[in-house]
Amino acid sequence: MIFRNYSLIAIVYVSTLLQLSCGSNQDKPVQKTNIESKEFKEKLIDANKMSVKRESDEIDQYVKRKGWDMIITGSGLRYMITQKGAGELAKTEQRVKLNFNVKLLDGTICYSSDSTGVYEFFIDKSSVETGLHEGVKYMHVGDKATMILPSHLAYGLIGDEKRIPPRASVLYELELLSVRQ
Repeated sequence: MIFRNYSLIAIVYVSTLLQLSCGSNQDKPVQKTNIESKEFKEKLIDANKMSVKRESDEIDQYVKRKGWDMIITGSGLRYMITQKGAGELAKTEQRVKLNFNVKLLDGTICYSSDSTGVYEFFIDKSSVETGLHEGVKYMHVGDKATMILPSHLAYGLIGDEKRIPPRASVLYELELLSVRQ
């Protein structure tokens, strides 16, 4: 009888120790994971900043080699109006119609309205490159413009999975043909 009580006490004691040890081990990895996660996020942010800076420097060198005088927006879009039009300024939610050429900075032509037809979309509503939404709002009907979209304003980390590679800066040659509500 005494042996049974000691056995029962020993089982309860061992079970309690196991539960406590398992519980304390579960707490430590969670705290460690949170710290590791924060450090990982900071490293990713730093790496991304370096990548954006490197891409921005490459675009600046390209613009300099071409001798272009481009305006740089806060987002990193570079643009210049190459021919002035006399029409109205494009605005958010208007439907725009454009002639276009899309090229990589190495000169590779990816897409063109010559082969696919004019491009139409609603500003800030359609699913097109963020930089294109931004850039077309600097144009009047009849304007021709050259724009360089850094990858974060164009096709991003993946590219378009067809002709535009991952993390590619893209050059747009645009002509704004019309705007309408």
